[in-house]
Amino acid sequence: MRQAHSSQAPTDPSQSRASGQNLPNDEKTATSNRESFKERFKRMVKLQCQENTGRTSQTIEWLFPQPFISEKQFQFCGHILNIARFFGGDLGFSASIWDAALVLCRYFEQEKISFTGKKVLELGSGTGIVGILAVLLGGDVTITDKENVLSQIEHNVSANIPADCRHRSKVCALSWGKDHINFPTDYDFILGADIVYTSLVYPLLLKTLLHLCYESTIIYLSTKLRRGNHSISFHEELLPKYFNCELVHRVEDKNINVYKLSKLNPVTIDDALM
Repeated sequence: MRQAHSSQAPTDPSQSRASGQNLPNDEKTATSNRESFKERFKRMVKLQCQENTGRTSQTIEWLFPQPFISEKQFQFCGHILNIARFFGGDLGFSASIWDAALVLCRYFEQEKISFTGKKVLELGSGTGIVGILAVLLGGDVTITDKENVLSQIEHNVSANIPADCRHRSKVCALSWGKDHINFPTDYDFILGADIVYTSLVYPLLLKTLLHLCYESTIIYLSTKLRRGNHSISFHEELLPKYFNCELVHRVEDKNINVYKLSKLNPVTIDDALM
């Protein structure tokens, strides 16, 4: 792989995916719309729990008496983004804005990347910040994550994408290695920020990437390299078997790499599973 230039990371404090807790002390928190979110959260939990017990009201009131929304502002490519995170729900890691996502957004800004007229898919979107920026940069973007994360993404899409270009955004569930076959195979770009975080899902992620792209698809993966999760091996040993891989950007003090990939020809999904 070709080593790329490095830069300083965004100023958002680093958070550990291993804990998923402890918000930055200096973060300004907005706790508006508590009741509206609480009602949405109750409905979400009810759908997930009905098949097991059918009893949700007492559980939700006891565990999460005051769900809230925390909002933080960012600026990329001349666009101001107000990104909300839903706390008090079951979003877990998905309620965090990871440094790798901010690094990828900054990379798009530095390289003056445009998605105008391009078909884009984001995997593991979380808050949706990367996919939202891709829409604002002209893309026709499908923003995906697990079902329980979609309300958070939809909130941020509504808050940040003007009505006249919202038709170029779509939010839907995608579970790697399971329902990826329900998605097209002709995306111009596939984006992922901090989605290479546990070796348990690497086979599913690889299978999904191979299905979604064709030879002309460009994949950008922004990854924080962590000890013990084999993320370096995934990028430097596994992915090169199926993709042309290039390290295009690095933030040294955050240990975050941005990789640019394109599919080798020919490669089949069956090859990846052997």
